[in-house]
Amino acid sequence: MLYHLLYPLADTWSAFNVFRYITFRSMGALITAMVLMVIFGPWFINFLHRIKCGQYILSDVKAHAAKAGTPTMGGLMIMASLIVSLLLWADLSNSYIWQIVLVFVGYGLVGFWDDITKLRHHENKGISPRAKMGGLIVIACIAMALLYSDPSYSTNLSIPFSKEWAPDLGLLYIPFGILVMVSSANAVNLTDGLDGLAIGPTIVAGVVFAIFIYITGNIRLTQYLFLPYIPGMGEVTVFCAALIGASLGFLWFNAYPAQVFMGDVGSLSLGGTLGFLALLCKQEFLLAVVGGLFVVETLSVILQVSYFRWTGGKRIFRMAPLHHHFELKGIPESKIIIRFWITSIILGLVALSTIKLR
Repeated sequence: MLYHLLYPLADTWSAFNVFRYITFRSMGALITAMVLMVIFGPWFINFLHRIKCGQYILSDVKAHAAKAGTPTMGGLMIMASLIVSLLLWADLSNSYIWQIVLVFVGYGLVGFWDDITKLRHHENKGISPRAKMGGLIVIACIAMALLYSDPSYSTNLSIPFSKEWAPDLGLLYIPFGILVMVSSANAVNLTDGLDGLAIGPTIVAGVVFAIFIYITGNIRLTQYLFLPYIPGMGEVTVFCAALIGASLGFLWFNAYPAQVFMGDVGSLSLGGTLGFLALLCKQEFLLAVVGGLFVVETLSVILQVSYFRWTGGKRIFRMAPLHHHFELKGIPESKIIIRFWITSIILGLVALSTIKLR
């Protein structure tokens, strides 16, 4: 709204010309989202306490017993601060902004449905896996249909470290994109098991994709760096900045020991959004690099379940996802979180290195 209200005044007052710059509005969106979280976070956490939105804790990890009753569904805080910030700073006439909002809010609603069901049953049993997966796929189908119908968007795949090979999937790009989004959402959801564990790598991924999104919308940079150019895509940088700001603000309360958990409403919305951002900036495979921590956590669950069934009860890890394995080995939770964050930062730097190494 600020963009639409103040930028037209640039002809009269030149100071308002700064609103034409995506970088300026991105910083404004980041700061706004973070400040909103920090200011209104305590009130919202108290509200969750009053309505008894306490997290159900699995008994498998005894060290987590003290976490029982900690408010969940903090992802609603992230959604609210991000949307308000976006409305203030983004160019709302940009179609890509509304596409990413569709994914963010849509996946958040599926997570909210799951969280509410868990609270009603007073146990860690939400909606059925089929219903959850169905909801995620429906949202992804709508998003991919809109993206595929965009004449400016290409169905070619971008391969990291390569500028020559870019296979065109054609119509198959739609199911591929759906797989990316749904997998990303579930990967973040599985990783969200320790205080601040999922939000830290999300911030790193948000920074990386903000850079790629900005480059993708700048024709000079794309020509210089041999990256695909998509007109108007740069505006999504404002969304990325708001996502980073909201996530930083949430980490203020979610850092160990957590005052609030994001719940599925947070993890699914953030995960699905990261997947869609990778598709928007044509860095589909790079998501597996910058989100390598999410990939490893997911693989640990797949390997554990597969090996358990194949061997008739044996396990590879003491518990899956992987962070619980380290917990049961006696490593303090705070140390696991910090080490995972460090790993995520390194992976983010590796992802950024592909900008020039192609």
